[in-house]
Amino acid sequence: MITHLNKNNKPHIVDINSKKNTNRSAKAEGKVTFSKKVFDKITKMQNEKGEIINVSVLAGIIGAKKTSELIPLCHNISLENVDIHIKPIKKDLSLKVIADVKTFGKTGVEMEALTAVSISCLTIYDMCKSIDKSIVIKEIKLIAKKGGKSDFKVDK
Repeated sequence: MITHLNKNNKPHIVDINSKKNTNRSAKAEGKVTFSKKVFDKITKMQNEKGEIINVSVLAGIIGAKKTSELIPLCHNISLENVDIHIKPIKKDLSLKVIADVKTFGKTGVEMEALTAVSISCLTIYDMCKSIDKSIVIKEIKLIAKKGGKSDFKVDK
């Protein structure tokens, strides 16, 4: 059953009125890969557009908060916490973006975590594209969720 379609196969927002508020969390990750030249500039803080890590963290937080404005059938959720970490991975010349989002509510925050990662990755791309257009954003995925009907965790 696709929950975002009604009995007439028309889109609708899922009715969560009868659900109970619970603690809910979701964690997502993604990766941005670079040429060695760009990766070295980022890790040495020599990008002409400024310090990209903190700007990308802020962009991801804003993205999480605006998820319901971007994804048509997402509920507008009051977020309790959005924590974004961006760490360089030297062996594959990448930045790994991890977003952990929490709320106390009637529906989960998976889309908010995925949006936070996506917007952070896009911001990294935007701030580095003048140096190299071959930057790749990849592997954006949900890696864990808690609360609601079921929990989920990717086995690594």
